[in-house]
Amino acid sequence: MHPREATRLLKGVRAAALAGDRPPAAPRPEIAESWRRMLAGGVHPDRDARSRMLSAAETEERRHVSPLREVLPVLREGLLPALDGALHIMVVADADGRLLWREGHSSILRKADRLGFAVGADWDEAVVGTNGVGTALVARRPVQVFSAEHFVSSHHEWTCAGAPVRDPRDGRLLGVVDVSGPLATMHPATLAWVSSVARLAERELRIRHLESLERLRAVAAPLLARLPGRAVVVDPHGWTAAVTGLAPADRIPLPKDFAPGRVWVPQLGDCVAEPLPGGWLLRIAQERTGTAVTRVVVDLSRAGSWSATVYGSSGSWSQELSPRHAELLFLLAESPRGRSAAELSAEVFGDPTRTVTVRAELSRVRRHLAGVLTHRPYRFAEDVEVELIRPEDPAALLPHSTAPAVVRARLGRTGPGMIP
Repeated sequence: MHPREATRLLKGVRAAALAGDRPPAAPRPEIAESWRRMLAGGVHPDRDARSRMLSAAETEERRHVSPLREVLPVLREGLLPALDGALHIMVVADADGRLLWREGHSSILRKADRLGFAVGADWDEAVVGTNGVGTALVARRPVQVFSAEHFVSSHHEWTCAGAPVRDPRDGRLLGVVDVSGPLATMHPATLAWVSSVARLAERELRIRHLESLERLRAVAAPLLARLPGRAVVVDPHGWTAAVTGLAPADRIPLPKDFAPGRVWVPQLGDCVAEPLPGGWLLRIAQERTGTAVTRVVVDLSRAGSWSATVYGSSGSWSQELSPRHAELLFLLAESPRGRSAAELSAEVFGDPTRTVTVRAELSRVRRHLAGVLTHRPYRFAEDVEVELIRPEDPAALLPHSTAPAVVRARLGRTGPGMIP
């Protein structure tokens, strides 16, 4: 379809959505979800709202602390050579939707200035409506927004494609790389192109992380060789560089407010923590006798930002949850008696035979929640208090999940093992 024809169709679809009428064609699911958020949040469809721009000092401070600055050469190499000829610009935003870097064709940069698409601007979806930066941050996946798919009408002359960039060390969302330009010049393959470059940036971050672990390992190896007993050396994110006296683990979740001295680490028990260049030495002080965890809070209240927070005698720590792990912990929190792998498979996939996948996912969860989850059947430990925090709107519970049990919960229904 020609871009002009597509634009006319999308404007009709948007107008119908705003009026509550039947649209001439269904909007794409990610766009429809964004429009619903905009209508619920009161974003004006025809008013170009903008928030306060960051000062030069604030922008520079955010640039300095952003891990994305380390991968700017990768982003530039992957995107900039084609931007001038295509009349596009590249934008890099942080996890708050603030634009930190912007490069590309000079005439398009001037047009972007008039739209407020400038360094320091806030392109959070709740501020400026559906767009390639803010919507990709909410959806946590690559998103292309074409012309009138933008909720705010002043953006209809633009098309943008944004892809999230995550920190490979902990899965944290670092921001978005976006390519934007006039709607007539955007190609359908732009999203795949931007997504590929974002993955290259994540690969570069992973390589840098592995290099830092090697440096830490070089410091740790001679130190551990002289130590009696059991000990492990980890980087600030809990990734293991070296161990002695115990089986190695890829990563050990560290408590919040981690500091030198006596500390309780979920996977290890009581430890003495000592700082090392680029990490920590954890000397295991004593054997663990049962779980020290007293309470777990599974927070599913914020779309796309789900977590499990574990409380024990020595403090608390949180683990961000993937969509699949959020589904599984929701089901276990709703069923104190526990569930078999077949029951979980039926509730997650609609197929009780996919037990291998369920067991593999729960094995990953249990690595982070050692002493909290038990198996045969899978459930939370009996002496652990479990709190499940749902969204205020039942329809916002794990909104992208197709798990039968979650779909029923969004509709206010119950099923086998579900607590009404």
